Amino acid sequence: MTTQQTPYTKPIPGTDRDSETFWEAAHRHELMAQRCNKCGRFRHPPRAHCSQCLSTDYTWTKLSGKGKVYTYIIVSHTVIPAFAQDVPYNVTQVALDEDTDRSAVFTTNLVNVKNEDIKAGMPVEVVFDDVTPDVTLPKFRPIRR
Repeated sequence: MTTQQTPYTKPIPGTDRDSETFWEAAHRHELMAQRCNKCGRFRHPPRAHCSQCLSTDYTWTKLSGKGKVYTYIIVSHTVIPAFAQDVPYNVTQVALDEDTDRSAVFTTNLVNVKNEDIKAGMPVEVVFDDVTPDVTLPKFRPIRR
């Protein structure tokens, strides 16, 4: 029996020279960020130079995928038509454990949690949503203790 999948109709992130490695890693279910070789700061979203020291020298670094909710909002009305059936939904910023100066906060969605249960400081871990055969989105879920 063949199951027909509904096509993904939401916006797909664009890839450029700076972000290509990030999206390739996500597709492999790995979370990576650029780390400046001069000052050691992480940077996300990926970009050509460090916002702290302006160096263009960096290394891609695999991250643990564990962190905490830094801040969040609940979208309670349709802003982007493609997300209309998801309302209300959360847009969450996650600070990763390795990123002690909060230079690479990830903007994402929390999954497997009710919006009313989201709290700043909540421990979370990355999960990967394969939305198309070519695109994987990193999202986060609460760590159950």
